[in-house]
Amino acid sequence: MFATLPDLLRLLAVPVFAWAALRDVRTRRLPNRIWPPLYALGALLLVWETAAMWPLAGVEGRLFLVQAAISVLFVAPLGYAFWYLGAFGGADAKALIALALLFPTFPEYAVAGAELPLVETRIGVFSLTVLTNTVLLGLAYPLGLAGLNLLRGEVSANMFLARPVATESLSDRHGRLYEDDAGETRSGLDLDALRMYLRWRGLTLADLRADPDRLRDPESVGETFDPTDGGTHVGPRTDGGTATGAGEGAARSVDRPDDPWAAERFLAAIDHGAYGTDAETLRGGLAVVAREDRVLVSPGMPFVVPMAVGLVVSLTYGDALFALLGAVGLV
Repeated sequence: MFATLPDLLRLLAVPVFAWAALRDVRTRRLPNRIWPPLYALGALLLVWETAAMWPLAGVEGRLFLVQAAISVLFVAPLGYAFWYLGAFGGADAKALIALALLFPTFPEYAVAGAELPLVETRIGVFSLTVLTNTVLLGLAYPLGLAGLNLLRGEVSANMFLARPVATESLSDRHGRLYEDDAGETRSGLDLDALRMYLRWRGLTLADLRADPDRLRDPESVGETFDPTDGGTHVGPRTDGGTATGAGEGAARSVDRPDDPWAAERFLAAIDHGAYGTDAETLRGGLAVVAREDRVLVSPGMPFVVPMAVGLVVSLTYGDALFALLGAVGLV
């Protein structure tokens, strides 16, 4: 038998995570509707297997109970905690919760005479294995970024964290500027916030770079537009927006002559934050974008991407960290 029916149904998560990873790379946006079906499937399979093992007597039953409890009561809340502390995005937390519900224990698959996953842990909580594999894959990303910089001859202290790109390409990029008007910084302007600002003013990036002195004057702001959420998948590629009377009225109420780029006016006009951007960060980023032909960008990596790869690695090879620790005699 290839696998039990519950374990076969768990494989439905693989194409969902693959699609989520691809979409997250392209847009950095995941619709909330993809997670509830996974939650429902995970809960159904957990009830199914609990009923099959009821009354959870003996070593096997108690072990299953402990494993399920760790996955549901520790791993799932861990995703929420990481989001609350700012280490995860909302989609990353929801993805980890889905894995905790779907994979409380190690699934078993018989493929070409081999029993997969190949490496199991003693505790046997599969969602923890996916998480540790994901973290290991995530740690490889800065090394890959450094390798890319090295191949391009870009050697610097920040080569593991950022890379130079053409300023004109920022409209289609995700990440954060790694510099401001004062020099390199790890708290530069988020590129989604940059797109929000441009859409609010009805400008393209080329417009901003062509006439920065005039556009720096807050009096140059005329009709304002819907800033959207700054995603590359929203609105036309040229960054233009759609007129909105509400945005214009709110903006005029806080017009200030000493507000370069109308940064404070923009932040007051929108009804939500701009990815943690304050007025000074926005001004510093705009100054760099208007002046430089190449800028440093920290592209970042959506956690769902290594999570999707980590899920496939976990289902086939198993727990890479446990295997590594075993190889050096620590487990």
